[in-house]
Amino acid sequence: MPLHRCRQVNAAAFFARWRVRLGYPLAALVLWLARPSPKSILAGAIIGAIGLWIRASAAGHLHKQQVLTMTGPYAYTRNPLYFGSFVLLIGVAVATRSVASTLILFAYFGLFYSFVMRREEGELFQHHGQAFQEYARTVPLFFPRVTPAKASAERAGAFSLEQYKKNREYRAFFGFLLLLFVFLVIWFVRLPS
Repeated sequence: MPLHRCRQVNAAAFFARWRVRLGYPLAALVLWLARPSPKSILAGAIIGAIGLWIRASAAGHLHKQQVLTMTGPYAYTRNPLYFGSFVLLIGVAVATRSVASTLILFAYFGLFYSFVMRREEGELFQHHGQAFQEYARTVPLFFPRVTPAKASAERAGAFSLEQYKKNREYRAFFGFLLLLFVFLVIWFVRLPS
């Protein structure tokens, strides 16, 4: 394997492994710097709900390690779960009402998820080969297409509530509700006496 490829693999493995571990202290810092208000929390909740909807739709189509999912939101972007997380992140940034928190959130997402997506691309190519290459030629990595890519009849699939539950996407919903509650507490605690 060429040296530059080894470095890419090692960096991707590092970022995949440390994504959650570094997320906790950064989340604490984001909350410390946050200056939410009822209006910012409401606006962030609305934007975040769109991100949750994108993630839920993706999770209801995704059959991890079974088939190459190319239907539903996967016909627009190869990474709808991460794109939904990005929209959710925008909602969180709006709710914080803090430039510093926003910069931390975007830097974290941009750094970690660019490596994670590329790593997963390699795994999908290894697992699905030519089918993944064809899919990658027509569907963008992150920002969605305007119209869905055409999936072959054998790849057609519909949203499944059972699949949504199996992928445990409901945890993102409850986590976001908890975060909104924390923002309300922060706002209340910082109210002038």
